[in-house]
Amino acid sequence: MRKKVLYVGLDVHKKTIDVAITNHRINGKVRSYGKIPGSLDALSKLIKKLQTEETTLQFVYEAGPCGYQIFRYLQSKGISCSVVAPSMIPRRSGDRIKTDRRDAINLVRLFRAGELTSIYVPSAEDEAIRDLIRCRDDVRRFEKKARQRLLAFLLRHGYHYAGKKHWTKGFYNWLGTIKFPHHAQQITLQEYIDATNECSERIKRVTQQLQAQVEEWDRWPMVKAYQALRGVSFIVATTVVAELGDMNRFATPKQLMAYLGLIPSEHSSGTTVRRGPITKTGNSHVRRVLIEAAWTYRMPARVSIVLLRRQQGLPQSVRDISWRAQTRLCARYRRLIARGKSRQTVITAIARELSAFMWAIDKQVNVASA
Repeated sequence: MRKKVLYVGLDVHKKTIDVAITNHRINGKVRSYGKIPGSLDALSKLIKKLQTEETTLQFVYEAGPCGYQIFRYLQSKGISCSVVAPSMIPRRSGDRIKTDRRDAINLVRLFRAGELTSIYVPSAEDEAIRDLIRCRDDVRRFEKKARQRLLAFLLRHGYHYAGKKHWTKGFYNWLGTIKFPHHAQQITLQEYIDATNECSERIKRVTQQLQAQVEEWDRWPMVKAYQALRGVSFIVATTVVAELGDMNRFATPKQLMAYLGLIPSEHSSGTTVRRGPITKTGNSHVRRVLIEAAWTYRMPARVSIVLLRRQQGLPQSVRDISWRAQTRLCARYRRLIARGKSRQTVITAIARELSAFMWAIDKQVNVASA
């Protein structure tokens, strides 16, 4: 006997979860099941109430700040669960009332109709590495803010560094020569200096921990292979692998480019075709590091000593892809600049194609390991 499907929509919050249910029939009634505490114990009790021998449960909820604990818990129980992106849920333009109860009802109704697309949920280990790489990004932002505060304080009191570059040994030596007339200002200066130094030390410490963890990660071979590409350092490669996870979910490079929001937006009608800036949808962390890596292709193609060292021990097919990427992207940069394109537009185009070469390397590594 074929089991009936019971769809369960969850509107998840920190302390509570609103529940809505409906059956497999298209015209079946969608009803609110009420509100339960936002704990796994409460969810377990809900499952026991809803599940029968004739019923198969299918859960759905929006991705949000509560993470993937519910997804992993349901998967461990052998229950189907889908996580959807809030930005991809259709909204009625005339709907002016929003409640948690309505959100749960709307979610399960759209899920039953097949109008929702599930997002990729990383494994627990992948998410752990992703958390650490994002932690490093946060510390970098703290360092940037601390440095801005120090420079703003110096500017406010008429101190300007005559050297070429800040944050060098010469710059810090110059800071040591500054003497304020008031002791309170001298204390302020030292506190700002200590704040920047503390952030710099934290970045070094987190980077060392990240290196140790990634080398024990099952995706380490992919991180190592990506570093064969010019501009793709350890941090860039780790960010891409941790954020994207399994690259096999992208059947073509164009799908990857679209996911990263690196393709032009479009608003066309009839014979009129209008293309605008990139969509900037999808994962902003990967898009940012690819843009940073793309700047290295301004210079002529060459294999530096650092790049040669990173490529040691990698398959020849991966190194061939790296060289093809250099020759193509460096030439493309010069060609687009010669056509009068802005640097930012050109760099975005280079980043878009760089993601395609990373997709190709992923395929080569998977073939080699098969």
